[in-house]
Amino acid sequence: MCGIVGYVGNRDAVPLLIDGLKRLEYRGYDSAGIAVHSDAHLHTRKCVGRLRALEDNLATNALRGRPGIGHTRWATHGEPSEKNSHPHLDGSARIAAVHNGIIENYQELRDELQAAGHTFLSDTDTEVIPHLVEQELAAGAEHFEDALLRALRRTRGAYALGMLFQDEPDTIYAARLGSPLIVGLGDNEYFIASDVPAILNHIRQVIYLNDGEIAILKPDGVVVKNLEGETVQPALKTVDIAPEAAERAGFETFMLKEIHEQPRVLRTLLERHATKQNRVELPEAGVNGDYFKQLRRVMMVSCGTAYHAAMYGKFLLEHMTNLAVETDLGSEFRYRSPRLEQDTLFVAVSQSGETADTLASLRLAREKNCRVLSICNVPGSSMVRDSDAVLYTEAGPEIGVASTKAYTAQLMAFALLSLHIARVREEITEEQERERIASLAGIPDAIHYMLERADHIRAIADKHHDGPSALYLGRRFNYPTALEGALKNKEISYQHAEGYAAGEMKHGPIALINEYMPVVCICTKTDDEVYEKMISNMKEVEARHGRIIAIATDGDRHAASIAEDIIYVPETREEYSPLINVVALQLLAYYAAQARGTDIDKPRNLAKSVTVE
Repeated sequence: MCGIVGYVGNRDAVPLLIDGLKRLEYRGYDSAGIAVHSDAHLHTRKCVGRLRALEDNLATNALRGRPGIGHTRWATHGEPSEKNSHPHLDGSARIAAVHNGIIENYQELRDELQAAGHTFLSDTDTEVIPHLVEQELAAGAEHFEDALLRALRRTRGAYALGMLFQDEPDTIYAARLGSPLIVGLGDNEYFIASDVPAILNHIRQVIYLNDGEIAILKPDGVVVKNLEGETVQPALKTVDIAPEAAERAGFETFMLKEIHEQPRVLRTLLERHATKQNRVELPEAGVNGDYFKQLRRVMMVSCGTAYHAAMYGKFLLEHMTNLAVETDLGSEFRYRSPRLEQDTLFVAVSQSGETADTLASLRLAREKNCRVLSICNVPGSSMVRDSDAVLYTEAGPEIGVASTKAYTAQLMAFALLSLHIARVREEITEEQERERIASLAGIPDAIHYMLERADHIRAIADKHHDGPSALYLGRRFNYPTALEGALKNKEISYQHAEGYAAGEMKHGPIALINEYMPVVCICTKTDDEVYEKMISNMKEVEARHGRIIAIATDGDRHAASIAEDIIYVPETREEYSPLINVVALQLLAYYAAQARGTDIDKPRNLAKSVTVE
């Protein structure tokens, strides 16, 4: 959550900070602010609301200077307001700080600082940091770096920090613990950011700070140290993301662009991992085939949309192997005394690789000596670095807050992983593997077909968008699809929606069904063993005058005779149908949100990368 950007070099920092914050606004948009060094002092500008308010302020109240730091906020401690906006200052206004994460012992530190005479101007946990550094300077710290290290050693929680000190007009200090922060290397200029897209146009190499490291950035270079003040040698990573990947490319929103990118993303995964001999190879996943042969249990942990992908992965892996597979929410996993043995493969799923609850669960699994495999989109992320093996989804930057292409990429990753494990364990034949790879190869074209039917889906969304609530029903592999479809609708249209296993409808949700309730029924694949049961569920909705929107296989007249509206999808294997069906639901949610006039890329109260627990 929240976005950080910072610049040190010979250019005016203000336009660079604003450009970086625009590219990070998907991480938080309750307020925005910057601080720059100018005329031997620190100057700040802060505004509540979207970044546009800060831009308007700067247009009428010009500011120039360097170096500088900026922040776009997703509120944790303290409501969105100007006083709670970052950057925050110390009592003398000589220290400015921007911060992602949560200082868990902030109240204890605040009470101590107030007792010592410090006055606080905000309700945030962040403000204790500049005041702590100020106190350490007053207590005799030799220089700012020493004071910062002393202050950080007193905090508990998570932080990504960018800081300026008035007495050092050519320096930015950065620190990281449990919240992502990178240092970007340009030509005699350096950047900090919470995500690569913020500074993609200016750098080609980055340093991913490790937990417990600080970076000192000056125009002539970067020094990285640990919390004991010892210099460490950072690893430089080349950035291979094209700058245009983080642009809208003519689409009206990032979300719509990312929906349309899904065929390309899935083809990339298939081309990388499916050989010309129609075999799945996962050399980059780094797990030895002998390990899979001996494996007996798999635990999958994730949050939000990634949790729905993990549910699909569970159903698919159990369908294709005799493995015992469990799924759990990262936010609940650690608090239920999970039973983890060394022979458990722990699978963590996250687009960003920085999801706080999933990361904490992963680290618990490592403590139990479990092998960790991550399915992730971001090289260099915390999850990647803490894993034994990684299967990259390679979806490219996903800017829209509501995940689309990252989700289908996770589904494809699970499809490939399941085939690989089943073949290594000799639980499918070579012929079965070839058949399934051929089915997967048809998925991108099937999604293109769905995209070409966008106008039809828009018309259905326009018809049903104004109801107070909606119900999504699916079975087996499409139960997670129902959950994900409902989540998309909630996230961006703000229409209340619930996903259910269709067989559970009669155990409660059926009481809600009336002539105003849209009920989305995922009823694909006419020869599937759960198809007739879905038809029965649809008849139960029909009997109560619910407004049925069916997702059905091309040519299915039976479903069409029951539904008020129908969205046809191309036929594929039942276990791979979620990769197509969910695109129809993404578009349905998108056009419902458009009809309701919401901000699709920046839905209220949400942010892209959930780095707090």
